[in-house]
Amino acid sequence: MVNIRMRASRQIADGKGPKTAGNKRLRGTLRPLPADLSAHPEQIALNNEHISGAEGIYPNSRTRSIVQSYLDRARNHPKGSPDRIHITIEKLTQRPQLIRALPLVTLDCTSPATADICIRKLLSPSGISGAALKIAFSVLRNKTSMRGAALVYARSGRRVEPDRRRGIRASCLGITAGAEGFLSRELENCGINIQPVKEALVLASKVAVYPDILAELCISDDPDYTTGYVASKALGYIRIPHIKKKKIADGGRVFFLREGADIASVVRYLEGIPVLVASISSCRAMHTIHEIIDHHYR
Repeated sequence: MVNIRMRASRQIADGKGPKTAGNKRLRGTLRPLPADLSAHPEQIALNNEHISGAEGIYPNSRTRSIVQSYLDRARNHPKGSPDRIHITIEKLTQRPQLIRALPLVTLDCTSPATADICIRKLLSPSGISGAALKIAFSVLRNKTSMRGAALVYARSGRRVEPDRRRGIRASCLGITAGAEGFLSRELENCGINIQPVKEALVLASKVAVYPDILAELCISDDPDYTTGYVASKALGYIRIPHIKKKKIADGGRVFFLREGADIASVVRYLEGIPVLVASISSCRAMHTIHEIIDHHYR
């Protein structure tokens, strides 16, 4: 099996170009990229806006079709056309851990203001403090989206990812063909059989398995996709429609960690341990916040 990863980006003006005589920077200046791109990945990242990304574990036989689908996805993204599409194909050297997908439910939510209230009601009983949620919302609504996820201690609210510009990527994950077929049928019954839901559920299910990750909060940076989610082993995967207004590109992902969790171990699991969703839990249609809370906490 192989892990196939796609990242598409566009070079941007960062406002950090040469200074003028008046000691002001020229706006819209592009930093020149080094001739040897592979030698300076951090500089490439600082000069680029993330456009699209995708990743999955697949049998070798599907490599060609998946690469083509990733290329098509990168070239037709609502955020615009990329200048660079980077695809890596990596042979797995260890057998993937097989897990069960989180149960899925959609929250009855009609506005971003309602979403904020519901997020607090859902996550507070899981030990996520007000300080941690405040930090999370500041990350998710920053005009400069992180390329990966933020790591936030659940009690103190302290951010602990090693690189705040890069963040942490949940990688090496996928779903078996049998589980994907079953999931598609379940989602079809709920009217949400779309790729963003499948991919987010797979990612959230891997994340929730790790004992020191208490919960996850995600808002897509796609300006046309306004459904986010909260997820945890205790709550399952809760879709939140209208978590932001349309045409807003702000977004990101936050993992709330048990206070004092070993960061190196968390990162090692998220980025390096292969995991496959091999079975599916329940997929339920829309429920109110009270119904969801009653189901999980009473």
